Amino acid sequence: MAYPPKIHQDNNKAHMIAMMAKFPLATLISVKNDEPVVTHLPLIYNDNKLIGHVDKFNPQAELLKDNQPVTIIFSGPQCYISPSMYKTEQLPTWNYVKVHLKGIATEITDADKIKQSMINMTTFLEPENAYILKADNPKMEAYLPYVKGFEITISHWEGKFKLSQNRNTEDFELAKQELIKQHQKSIEKFLNKMF
Repeated sequence: MAYPPKIHQDNNKAHMIAMMAKFPLATLISVKNDEPVVTHLPLIYNDNKLIGHVDKFNPQAELLKDNQPVTIIFSGPQCYISPSMYKTEQLPTWNYVKVHLKGIATEITDADKIKQSMINMTTFLEPENAYILKADNPKMEAYLPYVKGFEITISHWEGKFKLSQNRNTEDFELAKQELIKQHQKSIEKFLNKMF
């Protein structure tokens, strides 16, 4: 049996790309000496590649070159779904949206390309252009020696969209609305409690 069940798989690349654009903070996983090395960082999708940069002192920086294999996870909204919110008798579950990718990492060594990737990322993350990062920004110039740029060529895509698709239409819609509501509420509640 395939896992997750086919009904919870969404291998439509357009759906996965849209999800990565909305939730660009990725979990990047490499392996060194049989141990996982993990970094959380924003990655930007462009033409079957993910582009990013890390601090050169990050232990993962040395693993993002020379065609090293990596695994990437993008996480979207997720929450507990109580049986009490369904119209029909159900069991508790957890709904979520994830994209799992595998790829090959190569280092970007050209300083101008690293700068351009940082500019592209800022432009992407600031669609309203409230802040524009310019190529001649002196802070970016000073920062460049401490940055390792990289790109990942994606070799495998897997969308895991567990959204109660195996329920009837009414319960599916109720679960979708609960995910939207709980995702927003849980962020607000957590941040207000912690900070």
